[in-house]
Amino acid sequence: MGKRIIQRARGAGGPRYRAPSHRYAGAVSYPPSGTATVVDIIHDVGRDAPLAVLKLADNSQKLVIAAEGTKVGDIIQIGKGPANTGNILPLGAIPKGAYVFGIENNPGYGPQLCCGAGSHAVLISSEAEKVIIQLPSNEFKSLKPTCLATVGIAAGGGRNDKPYIKAGQAFYAYGARNKLWPRSSANKMNPVDHPFGGKTKPGTPKSISRWAPPGAKVGSISSRRTGRKKK
Repeated sequence: MGKRIIQRARGAGGPRYRAPSHRYAGAVSYPPSGTATVVDIIHDVGRDAPLAVLKLADNSQKLVIAAEGTKVGDIIQIGKGPANTGNILPLGAIPKGAYVFGIENNPGYGPQLCCGAGSHAVLISSEAEKVIIQLPSNEFKSLKPTCLATVGIAAGGGRNDKPYIKAGQAFYAYGARNKLWPRSSANKMNPVDHPFGGKTKPGTPKSISRWAPPGAKVGSISSRRTGRKKK
């Protein structure tokens, strides 16, 4: 009997695949309306964008994704104010054509869209009942005007400009989030480790039934069609 494939083992959880959340800086959320001061900019192991530590009027602190150009000592307006870089405003109060990130899907849900380093969306149109934004995937999304977003571009955009020079750098980068690396391709594995393992004959189909057992459910699951499309 074969072993569990990696996808199944990861889905079942366990120490090998569990994210080391005890090392993460904390949850990112939007503070209530008012003003806040940036007291520090920190690196979070669980994110590729740096985080800004905001100090509120009651001396409590909140973590938000830092905008490009944010520095220690900046005053952040929350809820209302000008559409300056770093301010956290409702989408309805941001002018058309502005860059935004850390966008809420629903009011009060916290930043959910465009949270990665260097990511941003463009505010296309604003109406009384909806605001339309264009995501980095060029998809248009309609949201409520009361959803909060941060004006600007998420910091850390040049992260991918410098490649990994040696394998050890990738090893430690993936290990920080408990990602399994390096991983062999399926057809290089032994037959006991993966259905594609061993000397698979050329022409063996990748299509698999939706009702296949978990250990065999790899490849094109219940595919409608396969092969190259005819022009």
